Amino acid sequence: MSESGKIAVIVGSLRKNAFSRFTAQALIAAAPAGLTYQIVEIGALPLYNADDDPAPPAAWVSFRDQVKPAIGVLFVTPEYNRSVPAGLKNAIDVGSRPYGQSVWGGKAGAVMTISPGGIGGFGANHHLRQSMVFLNVLMMQQPEAYVGGIAGVFDEAGKVTNEGTLGFFKTFMTAYAAWVETHRPRG
Repeated sequence: MSESGKIAVIVGSLRKNAFSRFTAQALIAAAPAGLTYQIVEIGALPLYNADDDPAPPAAWVSFRDQVKPAIGVLFVTPEYNRSVPAGLKNAIDVGSRPYGQSVWGGKAGAVMTISPGGIGGFGANHHLRQSMVFLNVLMMQQPEAYVGGIAGVFDEAGKVTNEGTLGFFKTFMTAYAAWVETHRPRG
């Protein structure tokens, strides 16, 4: 599919077999046809430092080049200390700079937070939304997506074993596809 239907998927955890990665893959599989979802890796991004703006590291350039043409961005992340993981915050900062050249602005966004505990990453979800408002990402409001008890959702291979959760993933992705269509750039 052309770049006109590309969605950048940002996974907040850096672990290879992270629940957030399994969740992102399950969401992509549950999505209706019509958009192309690509996980954009964040683990190799050097920490953002404005001193590097004149000659950015290759990893920054690659990340920006993958996110910029996307019409939407889907974040799937755990909660660390009632906020987003440091790697995710760094990716947001890398994509937002240099000043005036943000790759985020105008995209149709959504976030799903996950947690082994019961509140499903509520703090991370809202911290991420706060940053996205400033960066002009048009965040989907409903359905809200805080998935608690994530450790019991997948088998060892990362397959969803809970039918209720799978149904919610489908509902969420159908709503997100409609959100993207509503906010798709016209021209």
